[in-house]
Amino acid sequence: MSGLFLKSMRKYFPLIIIFFFACSNQSKHSASNVIADSLRAQPNKWIERTYLIQKKFYEVYTAGWEGANGAIGDAYLYRATHDSSLLRRYLHQFDLTQMFNGTWVDDRAWICLAELYWWEFSGKKFQQWIEDATQRYLTARNEGRLSNHEGFWSWYNYPPHWNVNEQIITNSNMNQMVTVACKLYEATGQRQFLDDALLVWNGDMRFPGIEQTFYRGNGIWKGKGGLAAFGKQLPWESASYLSVLKALYQVTKDEKYKTIAIASAKHILDPKNGWVDSSDFYQLHMDGNGAFVHFLLDAYEIAPNELADVPAKIEKMLEHVWTNNHGRATVTLHREYDHAIRNGWNPHGGEDGYGVDEVGTVHAQSQALRAFGVFAYVNSLTQNHH
Repeated sequence: MSGLFLKSMRKYFPLIIIFFFACSNQSKHSASNVIADSLRAQPNKWIERTYLIQKKFYEVYTAGWEGANGAIGDAYLYRATHDSSLLRRYLHQFDLTQMFNGTWVDDRAWICLAELYWWEFSGKKFQQWIEDATQRYLTARNEGRLSNHEGFWSWYNYPPHWNVNEQIITNSNMNQMVTVACKLYEATGQRQFLDDALLVWNGDMRFPGIEQTFYRGNGIWKGKGGLAAFGKQLPWESASYLSVLKALYQVTKDEKYKTIAIASAKHILDPKNGWVDSSDFYQLHMDGNGAFVHFLLDAYEIAPNELADVPAKIEKMLEHVWTNNHGRATVTLHREYDHAIRNGWNPHGGEDGYGVDEVGTVHAQSQALRAFGVFAYVNSLTQNHH
């Protein structure tokens, strides 16, 4: 009986094989659809957009301060996603410890900050980043770049006694070394770093620091004017010092730093003060938008209740860039075929700064990755909360 059954079934074998093959394919196809649908069911468009910008950044990456800005954006993307491929990239392919210091001290500050953010967000276990940032900082300090030679304490692009063929200046970029000092103090416990940070901000018995020199109260700052990329003491107006204030607040818990940060963020994001657009809140005047976004979100992070509207304003700013000012921009803000981003975000151009008209170069793309990466992290917190 069984032999007869097998014999009678033999003619159906081809059909059975085709049936099972079709089921198998359908099963695989369905599984992939389920995965894709699952991903679509919990989208974070800011994370997705950051990955798209990142791809172009990797193509144009250089191992200097521009690359460091992109590395900061990727650190925040890692903080949001825990994507281990990002961590491996900055441990190996784009080894942060191999970055070039450049010339001005702010070049070094961005590199140190990239190392310090990656150290913090990856579990505080890769000590080579702390050691390298410490060495970079101490070398700059020992060269004399932390100085009072203009009558107040500040970090300068070069030591005052160096014979260089350009101006020796200070501005808020240089003083990102205060943020570095605070983070090194947190990482190492070495009091000298905190003493340096407090000296630059508060001054000493003989010379004032940043606050007394530049801050006028109510979120208003005043410093020397000039080209944003060379000589202007407050390149991003009051936004410049928000990350410094956050770092000082975190290590001291002194409410004055938080109070100044809140007032300054409110001032710069108020369109009537002339720095941002009244609808989409992009800055009208300058390049360096990744840093600008990061500064504002740093203030938000220490004062989320007082600055509750900041993420929504940043989201409008980034949506403005992604959509080329909702299709109305007369310069390219977002080049869609390769997701290259323009360095300046004014939709009609005319900003001041460093290469504001460039699209997709390492400076422009690194700033974009920093802006979108930091915001993607903040936005993911909001989504998870809801």
